Amino acid sequence: MSKQDTHFTNVFSVVIALLVTIAVCIFAFARIVASHTQDQQVLSEAEYSKRVAARIQSPSQVAVAGQDNSALAIQSASTAQAGSASPAALPKNGAEVYQQTCSACHGAGIAGAPKAGDKALWAPRIAEGKATLYEHAIKGFQSNGAVMPPKGGRPDLPDDLIKQAVDHMLQMSQ
Repeated sequence: MSKQDTHFTNVFSVVIALLVTIAVCIFAFARIVASHTQDQQVLSEAEYSKRVAARIQSPSQVAVAGQDNSALAIQSASTAQAGSASPAALPKNGAEVYQQTCSACHGAGIAGAPKAGDKALWAPRIAEGKATLYEHAIKGFQSNGAVMPPKGGRPDLPDDLIKQAVDHMLQMSQ
């Protein structure tokens, strides 16, 4: 072995030893810092776990026959705030049903709903007859990407109001 090889080996060994020493020091420093913050993390982790569990909790609850299910009762916003048990007022006619419910989809053509007033989109539906339109509005309808929920998503509405709303939209589209 030549002098240059010996010198290179010595320098290389010193550099490797120095890097190993630095790595050990960084590891020791990280352990010291972690020992001071780890207790706080363990304490806050329990709260974090509770918040996550609350967020991913199932939104539905099941009523069991023979048990007290009063906690599952649906409350309207006014009932929850005021504590009164007044039901939401039903629309008086088809025009109000259209404004409150139907216009959400039929006003903008959402979910394949034909826009109210668009004669071209309503013509084939009108050709099917009012009885078919009433049935689709009351029972719901799905076809070619169009999704009409039963009673427009308002199951509390009586059938005659739904029929009036259909008539109202037909008047707008003729």
